[in-house]
Amino acid sequence: MNRISIVTITYNAERSLQRTLDSVGCQTYPYIEHLIIDGASQDSTLQIAKRYKEQSLHEVVIQSEPDHGLYDAMNKGLMKATGDYILFLNAGDSLYAPNTIETVMAYGNQESSGKAELPAVIYGDTAITDADGHFLRLRGHRPPKVLTWRSFKKGMLVCHQAFYARLDIARGLPYNLSYRHSADVDWCIRVMKEAERRHLALVNTHAVVANFEQGGDTAQHHQDSLWERFHVMAVHYGYVQTVLLHCWFVVRAFIKGKDGN
Repeated sequence: MNRISIVTITYNAERSLQRTLDSVGCQTYPYIEHLIIDGASQDSTLQIAKRYKEQSLHEVVIQSEPDHGLYDAMNKGLMKATGDYILFLNAGDSLYAPNTIETVMAYGNQESSGKAELPAVIYGDTAITDADGHFLRLRGHRPPKVLTWRSFKKGMLVCHQAFYARLDIARGLPYNLSYRHSADVDWCIRVMKEAERRHLALVNTHAVVANFEQGGDTAQHHQDSLWERFHVMAVHYGYVQTVLLHCWFVVRAFIKGKDGN
């Protein structure tokens, strides 16, 4: 059975961390390593994490030290993880159901007999929740039936919290720290590019696998995030094509707005 490393990044996350920990702690899949990478929180985050570690049936590792931002902390998680797959599930986000990891890993474990290589990525859909974890809607960008690295031309169609990557691939592709808000988009594209280079599958679970709390870092730094995403797309898809795609995004938004009136 394949092992999964779930990495949760925290910094002064006492308001939202417990929901994330509860969603991992109740998972029915037994082979889970949960890494909590903390940026030297000053609130009760560490006390919450330590209490969770004492009570959890899964292996829990806590590391707390100053870092250089979210993606630096995520790179620390990449280096510390020991599983076959890795998932980043930060404070405030949660797994959709108690059997989510079991559902996802079924697609990896069916290949573990050696008849075929493990999929490079296993992915699914995402629900949007409010600050209290209540369901609001499914995410507007829906995962395609067949995913490739070119799919992200249309936006980040698979949420980072619903993107399970093989650790041996992910570790060789650390997050680009020159991006402050959109390194996750760049990272997912690079992982999928490497999957194509190795002729490895990207597998759709056809299930909702994550809850994403509305109003995260991207929403709080919306303008900066948009510029970064434009740059990420230009790097991977070319400047001209990216400009044309963004012109279409503007026209589409205008048409939708006009129809709504």
